[in-house]
Parts: sequence; structure tokens; C-alpha cells
Amino acid sequence: MNTKDFYYDLPQELIAQTPLEPRDSSKMLVYDAINDSVEHQHFYDILDYLKSGDVLVVNNTRVIPARLYGRKPTGAVVEVLLLRRINYTDWEVILKPGKRLQVGAEIIFSPQLSATVIERLEDGGRIIRFAFEGVFEDILNNLGSVPLPPYIREKLSNTERYQTVYSKIEGSAAAPTAGLHFTPELIEKIKQKGVIFAEVLLHVGLSTFRPVKVEDVTTHKMHTEYYEVSQETADVINLARREGRRVIAVGTTTVRVLESVADNDGYLKEARGDTDIFIYPGYRYKAIDCLITNFHLPESTLIMLVSAFVGFDKTMSLYKTAVENKYRFFSFGDSMFLVKK
Repeated sequence: MNTKDFYYDLPQELIAQTPLEPRDSSKMLVYDAINDSVEHQHFYDILDYLKSGDVLVVNNTRVIPARLYGRKPTGAVVEVLLLRRINYTDWEVILKPGKRLQVGAEIIFSPQLSATVIERLEDGGRIIRFAFEGVFEDILNNLGSVPLPPYIREKLSNTERYQTVYSKIEGSAAAPTAGLHFTPELIEKIKQKGVIFAEVLLHVGLSTFRPVKVEDVTTHKMHTEYYEVSQETADVINLARREGRRVIAVGTTTVRVLESVADNDGYLKEARGDTDIFIYPGYRYKAIDCLITNFHLPESTLIMLVSAFVGFDKTMSLYKTAVENKYRFFSFGDSMFLVKK
């Protein structure tokens, strides 16, 4: 398939600039592939589509203040975006402007924090080595800011709105946005219905959201992202699989974890590591029965993942329907609840 096949026209005014309040008041497009039916609801209506015994799997990652501004010794300003921690001092990053920052270049952020470029990566990224006095996380919290996607131009007054209410483990450069629709009150109602929550971890790097620049989709290379699946989560999902109960992934990041770990029959085991799984039409899903997701950028790996779940033609038709019905798109936008055959 060609990347351009996944393009769709999106009016600028449908790109959500701010989150709705309350979180669960966003619209939700429901597509059931079993009946080939489409419904227009709100996210709080998800209670009507969940069943007792369903397992709802969420990504409990938390966004870090991954954007830093420093200066070269010449005084020139440098923007640093932290993507992935490699060890105690080294990070994979994106630098702006990047071309002039070669190996050996120094960046000064404060009297307590500086960095040196130690490696240039094939995709234009860099590995930098921090030198710091004190606790790195404390310094980062003081100097860094949460990096909103470039299509969001409005300033976010409360950065917690770019975190899920169940976020726990710091390490992401971007939010797992499908989970932003949940409120503590809605989660409690879902649990009271008999739905079981399970957690996985995937630290989201911006590579997930980078555009596909090759013409042939199959030649695109994903960057690695760190994940964890606990034995407890594996046991919960495996029992549901044996008993014929549904496994529902909240977001594409959760999908990528589960599909990376699952065997051909959809069973999981405790695991941790890096995944570069790329899901596009033709992929056979093993681990999930339903997907909660937002509306994704044209020609992105995420719309390709959705197309693999409910079919290319149906996905593009659903996106057209969403545009016609003025759904809000991308990170702070509306949601979809998808049930596969």
C-alpha cells in the first residue's frame, strides 16, 4: 500500500486545540464490525458498550517535562526534546536547530545542568550525555516543560490535562491520548459494572507520531519504545482469553504492547523490553477484540494501525463520517470505540 492512500482532508478548525471539560464529555463514534453499524455517542456512554467480564487494558505511562531550552557556548538557543532514556546520563533526543550540533557540541541549560552531543543517529536524532549536580528528575521538573504536539497552538493552562488520570510511571514524551477521556468517576462506574482493569506500560516516543516519509508503507521503519507487561496483567488477560471474554485496548500504545508480547493464540507472558512493531493492513490481530482510540493524523502509522483492525476502506469511510459530523481530531479530540468481527 502507498502512504498517500491514508490521506484524508481535514478542515483546520476540527483540530482540537484544548481539552473538553469534563474529560468524558467528548463525542464517541462507535463502529461494530460484527453488525457493520455506526452510532454517534459521548464517551460517558461507553458504559453501554462494555460488558461484565471485559478486560480494559490501559497504558499507565506518565509524560515527563521533556522539552528543554539551553544555549550553546556562543549564546545560540537550542531546543532539546527528550525521547528515550538510555542510561543514568544518556538520552536519545531531537535537537532544534540540529544540523549545526554535531558530536562534541555542548549545551548549557543552567549552572546545575549541561549536556554534550556524543552520537548522531541515522534519522537525524542525537544521543546526548547530561552532566548535572543533584537529582536529575528534580532538575528536569524545574527546567523542562510538557511537549504538546506541534498542531496544538493554544497554551495549556493545566498540564495535568495532558496526563491520564491513571498515569503512574514517568517516561513518555507524549501522552497516550485515548486514555485522556477517562475520569475517576467513570472508571469507578465501569468497575462497578464488572469490567476488569489491567495495566501495561509503554513509554511513548515522538517516533510513534512521526510522519511516514516513504512511498511504500511496508518499507517504513519504526523506532523502538520501551514496554512492560507484568505477570499479573498477563494472567488477567490469559484467563479472559480462555473464558471467551473480550480484551479491550485503550489506545494504540496499549495495542502495540499487547501485540508485541502475545503469541499466535493471543496469550501473554510477563515481558519487558523495546518494541518497534509496525501494524498496517494485512496484519492479523492476536490479542485484542475492541479498541478505544482517538482520530489520528493523515498518513500516520496510527491510522494504519486502525485500518488493520477494521479494514482500510471502513476506516477511511469512518474518518469521512467523523469530518462530516464535525468530530474533533487528534490529541485533545474525540474518540472511537471499535469492535472487530
